[in-house]
Amino acid sequence: MQVIDAHAHFWNLGLGNQPWLEHPEPNLLGDYRPMARDYGPADLRRESDAIELLGAVHIEADAVDPVKETRWLAGLDDDGDPVLPSALVVGADFSQPDTAQVLEKQLAMSDRVRGVRQILNVHTDPLYDYVGRHFMDEPVWRENFRLLERHGLSFDLQIYPSQMYRAAELADAHYNTLFLLNHAGMYVDRHGVPGWRAWRDGLRRLAARDNVAIKLSGFGMLDHHWTVGSIRPLILEAIDAFGVERCLFASNFPVDSLYARYADVWHAYADIVADASAAEKQALFIDNARRLYRLPSAIPAQNS
Repeated sequence: MQVIDAHAHFWNLGLGNQPWLEHPEPNLLGDYRPMARDYGPADLRRESDAIELLGAVHIEADAVDPVKETRWLAGLDDDGDPVLPSALVVGADFSQPDTAQVLEKQLAMSDRVRGVRQILNVHTDPLYDYVGRHFMDEPVWRENFRLLERHGLSFDLQIYPSQMYRAAELADAHYNTLFLLNHAGMYVDRHGVPGWRAWRDGLRRLAARDNVAIKLSGFGMLDHHWTVGSIRPLILEAIDAFGVERCLFASNFPVDSLYARYADVWHAYADIVADASAAEKQALFIDNARRLYRLPSAIPAQNS
């Protein structure tokens, strides 16, 4: 089974750049101490032994210093794996006055930088609240967001359904910027009909914007005991909203290693879209990630 993993994380705790990993405290992930260890391309290779991993997109991992994170990632090119990471989605805080300089430094470090992610999740329940402020409403943040178009970068959009209408307005205002909605829109309020409707209707609102795509990943974060049956409706609803051409599968490893083995994640996806055509499967598992993250059409083979 061949895949390009559109959402993976690497980190080196020795850099002191991820205090949330160095000092784990239970949060929406549950007890995540098992993943509080160094994790790099070789670790992902070992976990993917039953999957032919053609490439992987590294998504920033909530580093205190995103420039330091990108410098370390750029240095991984010297570690013998010519493929991983295949592209970098770096971190930046658009609310800060030095955002332009932070982006320019990272772009100078690697020709694999394709986009930016700044986590935006806000929730009334402290367990689920990531940032505690509505960045998308802040004038400085919105002004700095224009830097993405200037540099030809995409934006990995991590929000909850309650934020989707605001995000759709942001996508309208920046129609030349590609948005990639993370983790199937993070269906968080799953204890009643209103939560489902907010997620479903928010997806449709975002899908109506041609510059928004969706990554189908991260299901374990909010459903620690997920099954093929529990994630099937979410995946099919997302594909129905966005169309095959704007959906891409991803693992969210090592975060989702807390809930399933790597191969089990990918085989679950394959089971859910078993009736799709060969061309549709090729798009979902490989081609959309390659196109949207602008990966080489022919990714070199891993060194033996």
